[in-house]
Amino acid sequence: MSLRTRTDLPSKTASLRRRIPITRVPQPSQDRMRSTWRQAKPARIAKALEVSQAQNSGGWFVAGASGDVGRTTSVTRTIAGREVVLWRNRTGGLVAGPGACPHLGALLDKCSVVDGTLYCRWHGLALDEQGDRSWSPYRAFDDGVLLWVGLPVPGEPATPRPALPARTSLDQSVFAVMTELGVCEPQDVIANRLDPWHGAWFHPYSFSHLTVDDNASDDKTLTVDVTFRLSRTWGVPVRAEFSCPDARTIVMRITEGEGVGSVVETHATPLGTDERGQPLTMVTEATIAHSGRPGFAIARWMAPLLRPSIRKTARRLWVDDLLYAERRYELRARGEFPSP
Repeated sequence: MSLRTRTDLPSKTASLRRRIPITRVPQPSQDRMRSTWRQAKPARIAKALEVSQAQNSGGWFVAGASGDVGRTTSVTRTIAGREVVLWRNRTGGLVAGPGACPHLGALLDKCSVVDGTLYCRWHGLALDEQGDRSWSPYRAFDDGVLLWVGLPVPGEPATPRPALPARTSLDQSVFAVMTELGVCEPQDVIANRLDPWHGAWFHPYSFSHLTVDDNASDDKTLTVDVTFRLSRTWGVPVRAEFSCPDARTIVMRITEGEGVGSVVETHATPLGTDERGQPLTMVTEATIAHSGRPGFAIARWMAPLLRPSIRKTARRLWVDDLLYAERRYELRARGEFPSP
């Protein structure tokens, strides 16, 4: 081997690492993992939650994925104890309003929509986005990924649009939406995400080597270094920030490493109560992945094939995390949740 070839090796290795973000990071066994319970201080999590709950949500609630509502049929949801009907107007814009027909109270679900007008299934009463004296529409917004409904909520001054987090252009991203139902309140969902210290212990199949950078964190933003697991040997290290744009939303944004600009938005929508009087909350998680690598164009082309896998990964995490959120609610309801 020539001297020149030997000299070129480090630069070629560095170039290869820049092109391939996967790193050999063996997953440690639990007896070798650093415990995080001292860092996950109850008072710190409680303060961050208090700050998040002071954010004005403007009465906006996530009602599902953009693709849930088409142009020919209405869909109903229960949001904060209210029946809400959703459909599309003649230009494809989202319309929302009370879910009961003002004539005889029929549920306006699965009604025909023709040229933006909804026709009640019981007697054919026509409703459009303008409403009338018997039926007034709610605020509605489709951000291209999620559907939002604006309802009157005491203590939440209404805003014209939800507080959307910054996203990369959707035509340059791959996105998927997952929903999972939990027996808890929205604050329990947000509190779960404001405790990133549980990630490597509770989700070792997805995360490892997680640390919170205290110097770059405060009550509004948590900055985390973490490795996303690909296998027990290989992973992708990144830096991410957690923040709450409103009281029912928490966003993780990748700021360094592979996928800079990618976000995971977790939205907690209160539905009402079950037959036992327990609160029900729908977790809606939107994963919006982005990469500046030229090869990411292939991922965008394959988006329809990738979305089921993205949803499956998100659901696996939330099946576990809802155990956390539901347990937190259960302890709070019994007055047994540890005081910060």
